[in-house]
Amino acid sequence: MVRDARAGAPLVILGAGYAGLSVAEEVRRRSRGAIPVTLVDRHPVHVLRTELYQLGEIASAGGDLARWLVPLAKVFDRSSVTVREGTVDAIDLAGGSVRVDGTSLPFGDLAICLGNVASYYGVPGAAENTSSVYRLSAAQRTAAAVREIERASPGLPGEQRPRIVVVGGGSTGTELAAEIATTDWASILGQPVRPPDVFLLTGSLPFLAGFPERVIDLARQALRRAGVTIIPALNVERVEPHRVHLTDGTVLACDLAIWCAGLEAPGLVRGLAVPHGRGGRISVGPTLEVPGPPGIFAVGDVIELRDPETGVLVPSTAQAAMSEARTAARNVVARRAGRPLEPYRYREHGILVALGVRRAAGRVGPLTLWGNPARFLKRVVEREYARSAGRGEPSRLL
Repeated sequence: MVRDARAGAPLVILGAGYAGLSVAEEVRRRSRGAIPVTLVDRHPVHVLRTELYQLGEIASAGGDLARWLVPLAKVFDRSSVTVREGTVDAIDLAGGSVRVDGTSLPFGDLAICLGNVASYYGVPGAAENTSSVYRLSAAQRTAAAVREIERASPGLPGEQRPRIVVVGGGSTGTELAAEIATTDWASILGQPVRPPDVFLLTGSLPFLAGFPERVIDLARQALRRAGVTIIPALNVERVEPHRVHLTDGTVLACDLAIWCAGLEAPGLVRGLAVPHGRGGRISVGPTLEVPGPPGIFAVGDVIELRDPETGVLVPSTAQAAMSEARTAARNVVARRAGRPLEPYRYREHGILVALGVRRAAGRVGPLTLWGNPARFLKRVVEREYARSAGRGEPSRLL
């Protein structure tokens, strides 16, 4: 009955990140434009979030951030996808509508792809006294802060080096710490500077949890050579301006603290009356449908899903989000045609972590890659994601 009532309404996609962009293009392609699609986002652009660790390049770019932005109007020009810029105020799953800037928007099917936000785990002062790179504007501010810290530290003999603390030992924190430590800030600023001392706090979770052991070992070696000090097994107790307090009583004085310690679902998603997993993520079924009324899917960083074959949680990566998007799109088309839905199967094609300006490590199939070859492949993957986003296509490279 619900399906008949919504038959003429569009597929509404909330969020134009890697997941939302890929669902929109895949449904457009598979339905040959027969299914109307409305893509809703607060901004008129897609941001290449997987590249926001590149603080040196962002600092060099100044205000010209076009390299990290893909205009949505250009992606879906003369297509069956309508881009609607606006803020999602509410989601009425039972009523089949969302409210965007105070206006009701009915949907026939819904794809929730709203991504994630920083999680501070209730640590006092963390939100107020740390920077981040989870949004382009935040990455730009962080790059500017590092640049100014370096500018104020001319390369005089005996002068104390600036100290930057990165909180979080996952891929984002690791890539960011390595990037800051290996960037040639003197060339960017055009003056001699003291390179920063970078500390990476991994917290109670293992360093690069979920990565292959050989890749973890290579990452540790690369960070050590870059001068990054890894502090394991200690959580942050509180953060004050220029001071990070650890649970063992240690106090790290610093010029800048950057928070990369975790993510959670946006408040709008956490408030939905659906099953939730860690960080308020939506617990979806095997077909990526949200339990409840049919035709409501969730994709990408906003979901928690265990692979039915392995029992392992599917990671929150661009690679996983884009492959999930293909399954969700096929299921939207199948549902409208009255066909059975298919379960999602996660297949990891490779995993890479940048370890500075000219280094990376990773595993692709049975091969472990290291150094310049891994960095080259990392750049190729990033360019492929950017190309795919610019054309509205899900990448199949990784």
